Amino acid sequence: MFDQSQIQEFKEAFTIMDQNRDGFIDKEDLRDTFAALGRINVKNEELEAMVKEAPGPINFTVFLTMFGEKLKGTDPEETILHAFKVFDTEGKGVVKADFIKEKLMTQADRFSEEEVKQMFAAFPPDVCGNLDYRNLCYVITHGEEKD
Repeated sequence: MFDQSQIQEFKEAFTIMDQNRDGFIDKEDLRDTFAALGRINVKNEELEAMVKEAPGPINFTVFLTMFGEKLKGTDPEETILHAFKVFDTEGKGVVKADFIKEKLMTQADRFSEEEVKQMFAAFPPDVCGNLDYRNLCYVITHGEEKD
């Protein structure tokens, strides 16, 4: 499902999230991880929902399997690129961030303001307000930025 370098990256992520180093990710590990990322007031219900996504205690094998299942439903890179290219009339590989924000919040499976903020935090527009959708598509489908 994953190559060795991807497995190593998942192992590093798992180790970071396993705050108490017991080999399992639980609610307290998630709370501590969110705190380390600057999100302090995470509701217990939210943490419980995350932990309940797993079929049992979250060790590294379960963690890897869960990511595999989540990524399995991702459209191929070419499909996602084609969706963005519809809006890129000049073929430059970028679209206006404001335009994408409006589409994400008003069409189909609508994004919330918070979800849009999270996306732009991970993939900030350039100084001209453009979103590099080619890089975004690559990260969605491969899990890491191109060098």
